[in-house]
Amino acid sequence: MIVVMEMRATSEQIEAVKSYLTEKGFGIHLSQGEERTIMGIIGNDAQKANLNLENFEGVDKVVPILTPYKLAGRQMHERNTIVKIGDVSFGGDELQVMAGPCAVESREQILEVAEMVKAGGAKIMRGGAFKPRTSPYSFQGLEEQGLKYLAEAREKTGLLIISEVVDPRSVAMMAEYVDILQIGARNMQNFALLREISHYKKPVLLKRGLSATIEEWIMAAEYLLAGGNEDVILCERGIRTFETYTRNTLDISAVPIMKTLTHLPVVVDPSHGTGKWRLVNPMAKASLAAGADGLIIEVHPNPKEALSDGPQSLTPENFTLLMQELNVLAGAMNKRLF
Repeated sequence: MIVVMEMRATSEQIEAVKSYLTEKGFGIHLSQGEERTIMGIIGNDAQKANLNLENFEGVDKVVPILTPYKLAGRQMHERNTIVKIGDVSFGGDELQVMAGPCAVESREQILEVAEMVKAGGAKIMRGGAFKPRTSPYSFQGLEEQGLKYLAEAREKTGLLIISEVVDPRSVAMMAEYVDILQIGARNMQNFALLREISHYKKPVLLKRGLSATIEEWIMAAEYLLAGGNEDVILCERGIRTFETYTRNTLDISAVPIMKTLTHLPVVVDPSHGTGKWRLVNPMAKASLAAGADGLIIEVHPNPKEALSDGPQSLTPENFTLLMQELNVLAGAMNKRLF
């Protein structure tokens, strides 16, 4: 439910409505524009029916929200959200590329890749320290030691760091090392993890689940927003279909759909979306053409020797070429990459 205040509503009238709703046990999402103040009411829908908000002075109208997502949808928040991390932003006229290896394998590897990623023009480095794998016998990551290597790479290059968090018990520790917390596809509906991360003032990249619908993906974002974390970035990374040629089916249409239904920035992962390095370049371009705010791409100095996801990783040379081509495309779309 949305309460739209009159254009000339006073601060006292706005406060009276807020106090009334707070006393009734509702949460309030306040949006104050240049002309109007809008209040989103968060809470039990059945109890909202008993509110007599039209009787308050200064209230113009009360509008029901028909979608199950209240905070992520555009009804309550019309303008695009811009997630800012220092001088880097998602959702505005900048395009961001996050690049690096699937897994942190060693100090030497991560420092080498950091220099290559920066030289290519990226401002954010990705790297997995905790690696939840389908097989328990696969490489599981260097864990906290890997995070220390990433932090050292940030200190040496100035790159921001994004890494996946897989356990609610490790969120506090990871938040000390990384600039963006990533929630992987397997954990999109790990509600305990979502609730824990929602309490941190740390940007979150939320990947779409393997078989998640658009609405399920948005509702996962709703958990983060409802808990107080407003810096949420959505990531399309391919979904599971009957097709077996590619690792997943990259749903490019999800980009304009999510931009229509939500106000949150949307990025695309063409590496996981295809599983084949030769397809990363064209799918990255298609993603930006569809309106994506950025990309997350796997880069490895020697993909043949990678401990995970080598077949979908770009070499530094191919990554540099991709960035040059993306920069041309960005200019045609009135966006900035470099």
